[in-house]
Amino acid sequence: MKKIVLSIGGMTCSACSSGLEKYLNKKEGIKNASVNLILSIATIEYEGLNKKEIEHYIKEAGFISLGEFKKIEDKETTKSEKRKLIFLGVLIVFLFYVSMSHRLSLPQIPYINPEHLIPLSTTLLLITLIFLIVERDILKSGIKNLLHKMPNMDTLVTLSVLTSFLYSLYGYLQIMNGNVNNLENLYFESTCMVLYFISLGRYIENKSKDRTKDAIKKLVQITPQNAILKIENQEKSVSIDEVKINDVLIARAGDKIAVDGKVVKGKTHVDESFITGESLPVLKKEKSQVIAGSTVYEGYIEYQAQKIGRDSTISHIVELVVEATNSKNKIAKLADKLSGYFVPFILFLALFIFIIQWCMGYPFTEAFSHLVTILVVACPCALGLAVPLVVVVSNGQCAKKGLFLRNSEILEKAREIDTVVFDKTGTLTYGKLKRFKTYNYSNKTEEELINLVANIEHFSNHPIATAFKITKKLEVKDVQTLNGMGITGKINQKKIYIGNEKLLKKLNLTSKENKDYEFLLEKGCSILYVIEEKQILGLIGVRDILRPNINHTIEAFKKNKIEVIMLTGDNERTAHQIAKEVGITNVIANVLPKEKSEKIDQLIQEGKKVLMVGDGINDAPALIKATIGVSINDGTDVAMDASSVILMNNDINNLLDLIKISKRSYQVIKQNLFWAFFYNLCMLPIASGFFKNYGLMMTPMFGSLAMTLSSLTVVLNSLKLERRKK
Repeated sequence: MKKIVLSIGGMTCSACSSGLEKYLNKKEGIKNASVNLILSIATIEYEGLNKKEIEHYIKEAGFISLGEFKKIEDKETTKSEKRKLIFLGVLIVFLFYVSMSHRLSLPQIPYINPEHLIPLSTTLLLITLIFLIVERDILKSGIKNLLHKMPNMDTLVTLSVLTSFLYSLYGYLQIMNGNVNNLENLYFESTCMVLYFISLGRYIENKSKDRTKDAIKKLVQITPQNAILKIENQEKSVSIDEVKINDVLIARAGDKIAVDGKVVKGKTHVDESFITGESLPVLKKEKSQVIAGSTVYEGYIEYQAQKIGRDSTISHIVELVVEATNSKNKIAKLADKLSGYFVPFILFLALFIFIIQWCMGYPFTEAFSHLVTILVVACPCALGLAVPLVVVVSNGQCAKKGLFLRNSEILEKAREIDTVVFDKTGTLTYGKLKRFKTYNYSNKTEEELINLVANIEHFSNHPIATAFKITKKLEVKDVQTLNGMGITGKINQKKIYIGNEKLLKKLNLTSKENKDYEFLLEKGCSILYVIEEKQILGLIGVRDILRPNINHTIEAFKKNKIEVIMLTGDNERTAHQIAKEVGITNVIANVLPKEKSEKIDQLIQEGKKVLMVGDGINDAPALIKATIGVSINDGTDVAMDASSVILMNNDINNLLDLIKISKRSYQVIKQNLFWAFFYNLCMLPIASGFFKNYGLMMTPMFGSLAMTLSSLTVVLNSLKLERRKK
């Protein structure tokens, strides 16, 4: 199955995005389509189709494909739109003055007043025509979506505007025929007011939505547009798209690394704080890995391109953030579904009330005014913005904390987390083990024994392997990983085993060196037995380095009434020693990868909402089972693929931020949905004229203003998440 992310043009409200989503999901060959209104993108999974066919489907639905999503542009908030609003604003003031001055006892403009009816009505008509021409995109969108059986907010506005305009045009023609009583039947100013407030509201929304995209935009802009390519001792400036894998690039002081790569010459310090959160410069020398977007502090380096384009670290991060904002949680799907039904319901309601009131003897103009006002005031925009805007803002907040979520459902789940389960090695600790003590029971020197272990461990991806360095290369054959026990391989036709106490049981061996074993346990060491065939050659204790402030992090979880558990394959004594240092009292040790998964499943069966944090292959099954699986950035690719959250800066303290952001975002979503429904609950009866006898009435003009204010309320309520730092 293939996936493509396309930028979409022509979407104006949630009914647009949900309509396009439904349309695409019905098409043969499209397995799943998700449309994001805020970012104006569609993520499409498909088979047996090509890009042109998918774009044709989008065109059929009444929208435009702007090609594959590459970067976020603020198309909505251009200077031309600002100038257009100022121009229309001046016309609105003039229009309001000439149409209302006689009622407010204001000085009247000569020849454009009720005493000169034809010039006045003609002026109103001409200004209205200007509005219809300038705002024709709204009208085109409304008609287009109605024809495609996907009515949206623009459809409501278009029907109300055209209905009031055509009725006013009829009144104008009557005036031209000498019927002077038709001045009160002209709704030209309401037509213009509706279009103006819709346009103004959309401009404000788009400006606000642009702010929510900042975190993603900053990520996209981290990498430079150009690179310095080295060709046969010559330097050539090329665009980033021209760089190929294995090309040698140059970076000097002040330059940004163009692509992910490996240093082949030179030495420098670089700033990687944008991705790791570490403010201190990081030393880079030959064979060191460099990340695209990091800044060179001093000196000169040459580096070989290894990951370019979509394979780069930054591209993966951007992809994660975009996919997370594009995915929909349960409450977002419900809001989309309601928006999809809302517009047809309002169309029916407006027509029904108009017919009923006219049949009941209401004046035609009054019943007609109610119809137009209902169409204008009942905008689904606030409902459509209620959830996706919060999701984008929250994902931006998470990105700033180094938390990259695979989908928006995580934001919904994280607020319920009541149990956090940590792997030990590489998670609570750095996984950078050092040899603490070696007991040698063989006729080999200690250096030979350590080198033997290093050659075998070279084939392991377990963090323990980092404690050993090869001093002399040996030929190793038949390497095999023993899950939860260790590793084995053949050197000089002899089978070498390296592993924990479980390995002894598997080989039916008994250690006589209990005192040495106990001593290493007391010191909190992970213990490796070195075995040749059936003979124990030695015992090696290695110790890990705890991550800084990890005990404060554990304490913070406890203060927030979140249970903390250590789940490790290490032995009981070592696990409890580390747990004591960091402040964890609930320890489950000596477990195999399969047993880790079973323990997580057991916790979930007990009704707990579990966040599991791990870094290795042996953690992958448990990460998948957990309510939320978190992989730290130092972890293996398998663990990262199995997790739903990647902690790019490896700061475990930020996991508490994930839970807090989730709780805050859920509160804001509930507030947004309440205000969206409450607004319609209040406005629709007023717009229908039900409270006329109590002095509560609404014209189409004030209906459009109320609709704009409702959307603005939702936008501002969502953006308050950005102002919350803690």
